[in-house]
Amino acid sequence: MSDHTVTIGDTTFDRVDYDRDADVLYLSVGDPQPSAQTYGTPEGHAVRYDGDGHIIGITLVNAKLLLDRGDIHVTVPQVVDVQREQIKLALA
Repeated sequence: MSDHTVTIGDTTFDRVDYDRDADVLYLSVGDPQPSAQTYGTPEGHAVRYDGDGHIIGITLVNAKLLLDRGDIHVTVPQVVDVQREQIKLALA
């Protein structure tokens, strides 16, 4: 787990876990919890919502690969740009 935070759209994730072998970045608000709904984005990521419709987690698939290619985008439900420097720190 990283000590860094990542902000995507209006949500700041304070739990950041990177699986280097799978190149998957797991972002959660607080401790990971079961979601009421999971939405697969057009970019291939997963966005998890609580029962009130608030984002509680995002799974970024191929995070380093995408970062190396350029910017990372996530549709939550509108498309937002992910701050490159925050992702770089999370992948370190």
